[in-house]
Amino acid sequence: MMRRLVPALALLLALSGCGGASAGADGKLSVVTAFYPLQFISERVGGDVVSVSNLTKAGAEPHDVELNARQVGEITDADLVVYLSGFQPAVDDAVKQNGSGHAFDAASAITMLSADSADSHSHEGEEHVEESTSGTDPHFWLDPTRLATVAEQVGKKLAEADPEHAADFTARAAALSTELKTLDGEFSTGLKTCERRELVTSHTAFHYLADRYDLTQIGITGIDPEAEPSPQRLAAVAEEAKEHGTTTIFFETLVSPKVAETLAREVGAQTAVLDPLEGLTDENADYFSVMRANLVALTKALGCDS
Repeated sequence: MMRRLVPALALLLALSGCGGASAGADGKLSVVTAFYPLQFISERVGGDVVSVSNLTKAGAEPHDVELNARQVGEITDADLVVYLSGFQPAVDDAVKQNGSGHAFDAASAITMLSADSADSHSHEGEEHVEESTSGTDPHFWLDPTRLATVAEQVGKKLAEADPEHAADFTARAAALSTELKTLDGEFSTGLKTCERRELVTSHTAFHYLADRYDLTQIGITGIDPEAEPSPQRLAAVAEEAKEHGTTTIFFETLVSPKVAETLAREVGAQTAVLDPLEGLTDENADYFSVMRANLVALTKALGCDS
């Protein structure tokens, strides 16, 4: 296995650019993450003794990411790979072939919700063709308590890889968990009393958020953000939006807003961004700032008491 190369050869590969992103060349633990939320918690828990890279470029849609040879090499040479099985097929394949012995699957730490129930507001007899209904909904990080659980497990995995800094990893994981649970409290309070509890979204990325805070998600399309809704589905969602007095149709940062804008015109509503946090578009933002921006957008759209 490439990560078992003798130290001199491993250093030579790293210096020549043929090895992984860090491969220990800077003396830090090398962690490869599949997409932004996993990068965020790995950096926060790892601190300055860990070098973290992200397989998904900033501003890119992570669902259909393709890996180049260099990225596969990063997975091979990493001390730890943090990924989510079932979300990115190319990453799953690369981990299976090159990194299974040093990989942590976030899905193993939490209860994942079914993609089949991601739209929690379907009517009996309604034709709702879900373009990607099999398996689980990947967007667990939109529930801060689930992300906290994964962060704690990342701390344990880092401690196993680098026992010398185990206490530091554990302390940072606990501190991050506390911050995430504080954020959870802000959402619970902010969304406790609202005029509406129906959340109309361009695609069903917000199942975990809706489940955690007692909202009802009405998705125009399914889990796949690139899918196009049928005319029947668009008409059905428009009817529901009118029925519930929906004032806002949400769309995402990394996906075209055209479908949401079409529905908004039909309903007489406005559009707004609700960020599923699969990746960042603002280099000055982070998980907490984007989630708090989401909370502001939700409380305004749903008519919640502040």
